[in-house]
Formats: sequence, structure tokens, C-alpha cells
Amino acid sequence: MRKKQVLLAITVLMFAVLACQTPALPTQEAAQPTLPDAMESIPTIQPADPNIVNPTSSQEALVTLYEAVSPGTVSIRTDTGQGSGFVYSKDGHVVTNYHVIDGARNVEVRFNSGFMAYGTVIGTDLDSDIAVIKVDAPANELFPLPLGDSDSLKVGQTVVAIGNPYGLESTMTVGIVSALGRTLDSVHTTPEGGSFSAGDIIQTDAAINPGNSGGPLFSLNGEVIGINRAIRTFNVNQDGDPVNSGIGFAISINIVKRVVPVLIEKGIYDYPYLGISSMSSLTLDMVNALGLKQYTGAYVTNVVPGGPADRAGIKAGTTTTNIPGLAGGGDLIIAIDGRPTRTFDELLAYLINNKGPGDTVVLTVLRGNERVDISVTLEKRPK
Repeated sequence: MRKKQVLLAITVLMFAVLACQTPALPTQEAAQPTLPDAMESIPTIQPADPNIVNPTSSQEALVTLYEAVSPGTVSIRTDTGQGSGFVYSKDGHVVTNYHVIDGARNVEVRFNSGFMAYGTVIGTDLDSDIAVIKVDAPANELFPLPLGDSDSLKVGQTVVAIGNPYGLESTMTVGIVSALGRTLDSVHTTPEGGSFSAGDIIQTDAAINPGNSGGPLFSLNGEVIGINRAIRTFNVNQDGDPVNSGIGFAISINIVKRVVPVLIEKGIYDYPYLGISSMSSLTLDMVNALGLKQYTGAYVTNVVPGGPADRAGIKAGTTTTNIPGLAGGGDLIIAIDGRPTRTFDELLAYLINNKGPGDTVVLTVLRGNERVDISVTLEKRPK
């Protein structure tokens, strides 16, 4: 089927589904290229005082933001569909989603001024759904956008998305950070045919629709804090495209800052691999059925034979419980490198943002009544 606009939609079933993913994630200890500075022509935007309700000043802040950053946003068209992106460097590097350019023979980048150029895909990351495109454009068309710090984000913070929903170029929508540290299925499949997990995902209610994929998500001071990637929805329009439901997801910019310089240099990025499957969260019935001593942690449901966790001695559940498909006796990971871990999502986010293949982490697990520290040497996610 021909894609008219590009947006990765997540199908939501009418019942809850436990996400059991095999962890793995990014980081390289080798020196990485210096990140580009924002262009001097993009002014620092001072958001309105959050303690003062002033519609006029808030409106002016949004107008100023749009005028400052829109020159750095782009529309991306391919022979299969279209999406969004943003200028990353004065060298002509543009960042978007991998799924925007997946399978494309031609990639056309259209700038806010109307200037257009063909682009070449120079690096892709299927794990977090990132691609880097190189374009040959005049210096006066290249406005690299300033990159923020997604670790400093707070739930409730106002955010702005700029992209090309349904081909409507340079569309601006406003919302808030709805949640932090979510996980999504990766485009990268496991050797067994499942999906690896993409972590440290920002959830937002800013309107995101087909065509927004790959576009920037901004803080009110005009810094990119994420790349819009997907929505969760029950609904589609008459063309079969997913329709915004108020639940959108963006790749955190701190992942982008780790991955993109390596994609520019090498074309690929290797994520660290732990080799386990775990539940994103536990219900009270599960906690009771498993006989766990606490409510939080990442419960290990599967250990990949011969993988890093298996060699280190991490244990998955093997005994029958009163919940079908849930085996007891597995390790409950409660900390990594001394940092408390309440969920698998938190474990994944830590690995993605702080560790790489070859690094060693210390997992603190509850094994029955015993608390055990286990060192695990991470590998690369299998291709």
C-alpha cells in the first residue's frame, strides 16, 4: 500500500497487553564527534513566568518560538510517503525517523523558505528509529536547531511540535509532557522474530498525526527535546491513516545526541544488549502470585540462552503460578549500578543513556528472600 503520510501508529487492543521485551541499548565509549552549536541567528527564547497567568505573554512566547525555530524544520518527501525532520548541523545533516525513509529510492528535503534539495541517507538506527540525511544546501538555508536536555524534563511541562501533518507544512501544535521513560517496540527485530525495545520515550498530548514523524518536539525556550515518532490510537480516517488521540510519543533528545554523531561518523550505532525479557510493570495479583517481597522492580520472564545475563547467572521464572503464562521463581531486578529500578522501562532508559557494548553493569536482584549483586558484561544487540 502506498504511504501518503508517514507516522508509526501503535495498534491498541481492547484489553491490556503486558509488554515483554528483550533489553539492549546504546552507548559507545569511543570518543564521539562534538555536537553542533545552535546558530547564532536563533535567539534564546524566554518562556513566560509559569507562576503568572498572562494569555498575551504566553501567546507572544509561542509566536516568538515559531519564528525562531521554523527555519530549521524541514519537510521530507519520498517515493513512498512524506514526513518531517530538522536541521542538525551546518554541514547539511538533517535528522528524521528511520521509518520515514525506509525503502525510499529518492529523498527530497524541502526547507521552510521553499528551497528544495535531494538528500542522501548516510546513517540509520532501527533500534530508536532515527535516520540522518545529508543535503547539499546553501549556508543561508541551514539553520541548525539547539538541542536541549531531556533528562531535565518534567511531566506537565509545555511542549511544541512542528511538522507536516497530512502534508500541511510547518504546522505548529502545543501540548504538555504527559509522561517520561516510556518504551515502544523497536523497528529492529530479534533473531527469534520479536522486537527489541526502544526506551526513554517521551509521551505528549501535543497533536501528532501522519506526516509529523521525524519532526522536532520543542521546549518553550526553543530547544529540541525530542523527535516525534508515533501515536497510540483506536481510530483511522477514510484513507486508513491513524488519527491523533492525544497520546503521542517522541524519542528523547539525549538519545539523539548519543546516536546521531556516531551515525554521521560510522553509519550505524550499536546498542548494549542484556539478553532478558521483562514485564513493563506488575499488577498486585502478579506480585502475590510470584510471592515477591516488594511491588516494584523488573521481573525477569525470560533469559536468552548464551546471552550476557545468562552467562552472568540471571534467572528467569520456571515454576507454575495461578496466573496462566506467568512463571514464578525468577529474579526481580531492583537496582542497576546502585540506582533503584522500579520498572523495566527505567532499567532500559538507564542502559540506553549511559551504557554501551563491552560495559559492565551491576544488577541488584531479589531472589526469594535473598538480595544478590550480579555483574553483567553487555554485548551488542544481535542483528
